[in-house]
Amino acid sequence: MKIGIVAALALLLSFAESRVCAQSEKAQLAIALVGGTLIDVSNSGHNTHDIANAVVILRNGKIEAAGPAAVVKIPKDAKTLDYTGAYIMPGLVDGFGGLNSQAQANAWLYMGVTTIVGNQDDRRGMLKLDAHPSPHIYPLDGGGFIDQYSLLISLPQWSSKIKKGEDFQILSEQETKAQIEELTRRGTRAIWIGQDLTAAQTKFIIAECHRFGLITYGEFIATPYSDALKDGIDVLLHMSRYELGLIPSRLQEPLVRDPFGAALAPAYAYLRQLDSADPSIAEYGKKISASRAALMPTVSLSYLQLPNHRNLWREPAASILDPKGLYLPSDSVTGEATKKYSSGDQRHLTSDDDARFFSINRTLQVTHPTNLTGTGSPAFGTMPGISMHTELELLVRLGLTPREALAAATSNYSERFGWRELGLVEAGRRADLLILGADPTADISNTRNIQSVVLDGVVLDRPGLLNLARQKN
Repeated sequence: MKIGIVAALALLLSFAESRVCAQSEKAQLAIALVGGTLIDVSNSGHNTHDIANAVVILRNGKIEAAGPAAVVKIPKDAKTLDYTGAYIMPGLVDGFGGLNSQAQANAWLYMGVTTIVGNQDDRRGMLKLDAHPSPHIYPLDGGGFIDQYSLLISLPQWSSKIKKGEDFQILSEQETKAQIEELTRRGTRAIWIGQDLTAAQTKFIIAECHRFGLITYGEFIATPYSDALKDGIDVLLHMSRYELGLIPSRLQEPLVRDPFGAALAPAYAYLRQLDSADPSIAEYGKKISASRAALMPTVSLSYLQLPNHRNLWREPAASILDPKGLYLPSDSVTGEATKKYSSGDQRHLTSDDDARFFSINRTLQVTHPTNLTGTGSPAFGTMPGISMHTELELLVRLGLTPREALAAATSNYSERFGWRELGLVEAGRRADLLILGADPTADISNTRNIQSVVLDGVVLDRPGLLNLARQKN
């Protein structure tokens, strides 16, 4: 009897092992994308070595090989997909966005955005980290303070730091150090350093983040931008904010003491009257270009205030988006913006000021800083995925070439942040791809001519992404 049981167990084990091997072999099957032109987005878009009649081999969620058909051998087990006449590039990266529903996740993917640096706040809601399918989410959180939108707020030891009746709490250096360590353990990839932190606090946070390999986003008022550049900030966020680096010291000093007080209006009044040809703008641009910082203009947040904008609600991906999940969405019939600046805004800004910020930023671009794409979706009329393509268009209007704009959404993240898993179509990278029906280097609007989106080596069913009813979760 015992021998029979042993034999049966051996037979069962043998069957299980053979089944595992069969599943493993199935998982190892390759996909070969053939015939397309591989777009070169390396070196910040300054290289132009596109590869016609390319072959890209995908296996187990990664790129196994990529190059000319004469060089790359197609494995015998590969499923071949013919993309003759198409253009192949890395999946797009949005460096500043939210995702609060499955519908938004689908919209990101439908428009070719395969990675977002995701944040949660009062304008973008809470990150939905369990969406499926979903772009890869690299969490971003604030550093040096704690509020109800922190990724740590569910932990009592952190939520208890917020005093009763208050929205947030500035942390001590020791608390900030512990915060950054905890966020690192939880997979956070970037830290936002906010407007009311002092230069000393900013310097400390930058140093701590870099010690753990985290990227730092700066959106400053109290901290002078010259100090942040010197201390090694990685990203200057929002053109309407980093242009404060142009104000003279007499206007910056009151902001150090009271960043949200009466001194904010004169600071923005200075930018409002600043001639876009003023030499100080080019000098500031040179300082940025000489630093480690990249610009993330988030021009899409101003898209509806700028001329020649489209009604984004007419995009197919907008059909699954619930306006309730968007902050100050545009009018769903006209596509025009709802009011962006409140009467209580300390900056005293109007929609006309967005054009002024755009003009100043255009002059900054003459010094060739590194740019990164971030849309700020879903706030102020921006939409997940859809606004990535307006961001690319606006970067070209700022003076970038189409290829440089493509790099801002792909390889620049790899080259500036060391995120080697994404940003290029080459062996070892994650198999996230965007396949287009027309050449995006000839016309940036061709990024909207999407044939296929590949996520983790799987060709997505794009029409199926739009079959969801509006999500309420």
